[in-house]
Amino acid sequence: MDKHQVAEILADIGTLLELKGENPFKTRAYANAARTLETLAEPLATVVAENRLGEIKGIGDALQQKITELVATGKLKYYDELKASIPPGLIAMLEISGLGPKKIQALQKNLGVDSVEKLEAACAADKVATLAGFGEKTQANLIEGIARRRQYATKHLLFHALGAAEPLLESLRDHPEVIRCSVAGSLRRQKEIIGDIDLLASSKKPADVIEYFVAQPGIEKITARGETKASVILAGGIQCDLRVVSDAEFPFALAYFTGSKEHNIVMRQRAIARGLRLNEYGLFKSKEETRDAKLLVKCRTEEDIFAELGLAFVPPELREDHGEFAAAEKNALPRLVEWTDLRGALHNHSTASDGHHTLAEIAAHMEELGLEYWAITDHSKSSFQANGLDAKRLRAQLAEIKKLNEQFAANGSEFRLLTGSEVDILKDRLDFDDELLAELDVVVASLHVPANNEAENTKRLIRAAENKYVHMLGHLTGRLLLEREAYPVNQEAVIDACAETGTWIEFNCNPRRFDLDWRLWPYAKSKGVKCVINPDAHRNAHAGFLRFGAGVARKGWLTKADVINTLPFAKLLKELQRKRASGG
Repeated sequence: MDKHQVAEILADIGTLLELKGENPFKTRAYANAARTLETLAEPLATVVAENRLGEIKGIGDALQQKITELVATGKLKYYDELKASIPPGLIAMLEISGLGPKKIQALQKNLGVDSVEKLEAACAADKVATLAGFGEKTQANLIEGIARRRQYATKHLLFHALGAAEPLLESLRDHPEVIRCSVAGSLRRQKEIIGDIDLLASSKKPADVIEYFVAQPGIEKITARGETKASVILAGGIQCDLRVVSDAEFPFALAYFTGSKEHNIVMRQRAIARGLRLNEYGLFKSKEETRDAKLLVKCRTEEDIFAELGLAFVPPELREDHGEFAAAEKNALPRLVEWTDLRGALHNHSTASDGHHTLAEIAAHMEELGLEYWAITDHSKSSFQANGLDAKRLRAQLAEIKKLNEQFAANGSEFRLLTGSEVDILKDRLDFDDELLAELDVVVASLHVPANNEAENTKRLIRAAENKYVHMLGHLTGRLLLEREAYPVNQEAVIDACAETGTWIEFNCNPRRFDLDWRLWPYAKSKGVKCVINPDAHRNAHAGFLRFGAGVARKGWLTKADVINTLPFAKLLKELQRKRASGG
C-alpha cells in the first residue's frame, strides 16, 4: 500500500473508533497520522524499510506497527476486527449525508437507533427533531438523505464502473477464443451515473468464454450463467453482464446494447422507412421481425450500419437522441474533444489548503505526465474548513511558484506552474479584492456557501462573472453525484452572463461532480462560452480525471476548439489576458 491508501485506512479507523465512543485523543491520533502521511515527502515504503517511522511526529509505537503491517501485507488485522465489532447498521448510517459519528452515537443512546431503517422510523415519528443538537431542519435533511440513499442504491459513478470494467475487458481480450470485445450500455456512452456494466464479446466458443469470465478475480457472486450470457456482482456491488455473440452479430449487438433506448428507437424507425428491420442480431431485408441469415445486410462494423441507414457514424457518447440524427444526416457531426488534446488544467489544490501534495511534488508529477502547465488555485481565506489562504500566505505561494518555474527554465523544461486562487463568492463580494486578484495568473470563482434561493445564487454568480479578474466560474451548481443535489440556480441566466462578459465556465471533471452538466453544454456552446475541463485535483492521481472529463464533455458536443485548456501555453497566456484587457 502507498501512503494515500494507508492514510485512508487510518482515517477510517479514527471514524470507527469515534463511532464506538472511544477516547477522543485516540481517535484524533489516527486522523492526525493520516494527515501526516498524506504530506510525507518521500515514499512511505522507503520510510518503513529504513525503520524511520518513529522519527515522524505523532507516529507512536502502536501506529508504527499498524502502518508497517499495512505497507507490508496490504491488510490490517486490527482494522478488520474493528469493523466486525461495530453493528453493520451503524456503519451504513455513516453513508447518510450530514450524519457523523457523534450524531449516530446520540441517536443510538437516546432512541435505540442502530440502523437506517430505525432512523427512518424515528424521523417519521418526529422523535429525532426533539433530540438536543438535532431539530426540525436536521430531521428533514436526514429524511431527504435516506430517500436519496435508497434512490441511488443501484447507481454507480462512471469512475468506479470503468475502473471495475477495464480489468475484465483486458482479460477478455487475452482469451484466445475472443474475437472482439467491448463495453456497451451507459458506460460506453460515458454517462456520469450508470446502473450496471454491460460487456460484449464475439466468439465461436461462447461457453468457453463464459466459464473464463465467471472465474475472474473481483467477482463476488455469480447470479446467472448460461451458454451465451452471465451476470455477476463485482466488488462494490456493481452488477456486470457479459453477452457472447457470433462475430457476424457483434456490430449489431454492440449498437443495440450501447443504446440509448431513445437512440435505438430512431435507428429502428430509419430501418423500417427503408424496408429493413434492425435488431440486436442484424439488419435484415425484411418488413417483418426476423433473424433469417439469408436476408442479412452484411455489416462488419457499426460504421457500416450507420452508412446503410444514410447516416455518418455517431460516436457512442452522442447516442441520446439529442440532435445527433439531424447532424449525421448532413455529415455535420463535430470532431469531439479527446483527452489527449488537453495540455494542462486550471483548477487544482496543494497542501497549502486542502490538497495532499506540495508544489514541488505536483510540478514534478505533472511534468512527468507530459503536461505543459498546471494551475495552483488553493482556496481563499473564507474556506476556513479547507485551510484557505489569506493574502499573505497567497503572496508567499506566488513567490514559491516563481522559484520553481525558474528552476524548470534553468533545466530546459517548458513545463510551468500557474499562480491562482479558487476565490469564494460571498454574499456581497469576492473573498479577495481586485488588487490581489490582478496579481494571479488564474482566478476561479466558486460558490461554496449557497443560499436556498435561486435568484440570490444566480445574482451572486453573475456578479462574479462580471468581475474582469475572474476567468471562470467553478463547479456551477455544487452538486455531488449520488450524494448532494445541485443548489438552486438559473444556469441559463448564468451562461448568458458569461457569454456577455467573456467568462469561461468550468467543467469540473471530478467524477463526483461533472459540473456543468453535459446536457447544458450545447446551450453554452451556442452562446460562445468556452469550457475549461478541470479535475479540481487534490492529489496527483486526480490528473487522471482529465480522461473522464473529456469523455463526458464529448456528450456535451464539445470540440477541441471549445475547450480552453487544449491551448498550448503561449496561447493560453494570451487568452488569460483577454478579459482583463477588455475590462470584463
